[in-house]
Amino acid sequence: MENNDLPCEEPRHQVDWRESFQGWGLSWTGLLNNQKGEWWLLAQLALICAHSLPTWPSELFEDWSWPVWLLFTGWTVFAVGLGLALQGFLALGPSLSPLPDPKPNAALITTGVYGRCRHPLYRAVVICSFGVVVAKGSLLHLALFLLLVAVLNGKAHREEKRLCSVHPDYLIYRRNTPAILPGIPGLDWRKG
Repeated sequence: MENNDLPCEEPRHQVDWRESFQGWGLSWTGLLNNQKGEWWLLAQLALICAHSLPTWPSELFEDWSWPVWLLFTGWTVFAVGLGLALQGFLALGPSLSPLPDPKPNAALITTGVYGRCRHPLYRAVVICSFGVVVAKGSLLHLALFLLLVAVLNGKAHREEKRLCSVHPDYLIYRRNTPAILPGIPGLDWRKG
């Protein structure tokens, strides 16, 4: 059999991950007028960065400290969240955007990690934040966690309005797939 007689294989599409960081549409104008949901992103980033603050109240009793097993458990939960974030990032590929408005011509991803929840990157952020709360045992970080959940809820709702207008199949996907964490009020809403 000659080389000309071999069946042709279609070339596989190689994903260039640099495409994930292009076409986000960030602009100074958007930061001023929240054109594409930039304020949701800024609030999210500020709350995530605030997780690096020291615990408060710091140890109230001199002879008592946060149990080591909770410290270990919290950082383990945090690591699980990072792993979930990586899965979500890889699944989105070139459709990735930090803004709640989807990129123009972005594909609707509903399989893999997106088959288990509609917002796996937000789920990962929530899990990481919860891990920090458990690891630090801090009322400040508990408040940051609750604020972050509220911001991600608002950001996800804005994102879904736009996704419904761009992808008509999103309505069915939304009805059948948990939002962020299944069965948890504020983190799971399903509409027809």
